[in-house]
Amino acid sequence: MRPALPAAAAALACGALLPLSLAPFGLWPLGIAALAGWFVLLRSHRISGAVSGWLFGVGKYGVGASWVYVSIHVYGNAPPPLAGFLVVLFVAGLALFPLVNGWLYDRLARRRPWPDAALFVALFSAFEWLLTWVLTGFPWLYAGYAHLDTPLAGWAPVGGVLLVGVLVAGSAVLLVRAVDLARQRRWRGVAATLAAVLAVWVAGAGLERVTWVTPGGTHSVVLVQGNVDQSVKWQPENRIPILRHYQALTEPAWGADLVIWPEAAVTFFSHQATDVLAAMDGRGEAAGTTLVLGIPTVERLPDGGVVLYNAARALGVGSGRYLKRRLVPFGEYVPLEGVLRGAIEFFDLPMSRSAAGPWRQPLLDLGDHGAVMAICYEIVYPGLVRAQAAGAGVLLTISNDSWFGASIGPLQHLEMARMRALENGRWLLRGTNNGVTAIVDHRGRIVDRLPQFEAGVLRGEYRVMTGTTPFTRVGHWPVLGLIVLMLLAVLAAGRRTSPPPS
Repeated sequence: MRPALPAAAAALACGALLPLSLAPFGLWPLGIAALAGWFVLLRSHRISGAVSGWLFGVGKYGVGASWVYVSIHVYGNAPPPLAGFLVVLFVAGLALFPLVNGWLYDRLARRRPWPDAALFVALFSAFEWLLTWVLTGFPWLYAGYAHLDTPLAGWAPVGGVLLVGVLVAGSAVLLVRAVDLARQRRWRGVAATLAAVLAVWVAGAGLERVTWVTPGGTHSVVLVQGNVDQSVKWQPENRIPILRHYQALTEPAWGADLVIWPEAAVTFFSHQATDVLAAMDGRGEAAGTTLVLGIPTVERLPDGGVVLYNAARALGVGSGRYLKRRLVPFGEYVPLEGVLRGAIEFFDLPMSRSAAGPWRQPLLDLGDHGAVMAICYEIVYPGLVRAQAAGAGVLLTISNDSWFGASIGPLQHLEMARMRALENGRWLLRGTNNGVTAIVDHRGRIVDRLPQFEAGVLRGEYRVMTGTTPFTRVGHWPVLGLIVLMLLAVLAAGRRTSPPPS
């Protein structure tokens, strides 16, 4: 039996390769190589599937989610050793998902080429989907995000990022199969297998030419990036200076159809800023402008308690309020609060006592069309955005990625936001505190953006879109059905080849 150490190192390396296919690196072939390598390791049985899966996950999240350290150390003021330890726990915990994935592969694998290939694709894709909702979800580092600028992007409006991930994993295992057949000198099989891969990619290129939605009117937009330092943002004495800063940046923008300020741009609670909001509402109405801004909101309960929400408001020509529904663990609420609250400063960050808003909320009214709002982390949830996209003319997302510093986190976040635009055939307007503020068209392409870590104003236009993509209409259900069918086919193949009982 070959030593397990090289196989363990290879599993770790495969996991570390996957994030390099994503932003900001963009080396998309490495994502295919990472999955192909892990598939080869799993079927070789040099180490257990559980160990291989856990190491793959450690590599994946250790590289791809390294930005968590910035949040804990720089803004949570945890000493480097403690911050490093907490990141290790975070990565090790997330790696449990691919651990179970690998364990199930070991249990279900039939040691037959095609069933095992289908099993790998089905399990990998199923666990990507599970990460959208288990324990509130962490749908980060999906393989499909690497292909916003490849022919596979054509499949995103059909089945979303999950379908693109299925096709990435499918391409990986088919390439492995082609290599196997080449070693056996079965050249017809090699040609047929490579033709199947090529067909998927060519079909994706063809789907990119399909017009799923219809463009409507053009509107002007101004996105304001304040670049307020996170270390001073929530200090009470800075509330007025921050407000004045945003007002000064916005002054030349009145008259645009839409002006967007980022998440929690106003650090007053809404009930403390009644006069300010009323003044900006009047100014916007007089100028023919809708102003959308982030502002924390407090509501009093009948029993005398209070509830804190991360909220957005539309003022001026537009109207409406949105309360954030998907909260960031530790950033907006603290799991096991009775144990962790107060243990270190990281567990008592500003806004870390927020509540989730109701699941069903009306669209923000921008005057002559509605907008889906997603605050920060929410934009990474495909189903959350899709649920209301059909009735909206545009997607809005406001964020404060200052928590991630100059790490890879904000650029990954922008990449995921681009996928939501492509999936739903809607322009996406992304306003942030210090980047990446951007205008994205309905095909997920960046039209314009501001540099990170600079105060500035981004002026541009967007189109109101009507109609729906297949993904907007049915979501991930057909893809989940395909995953189930693949798993059933693998189980059926196992029954056909099992020896009769003695």
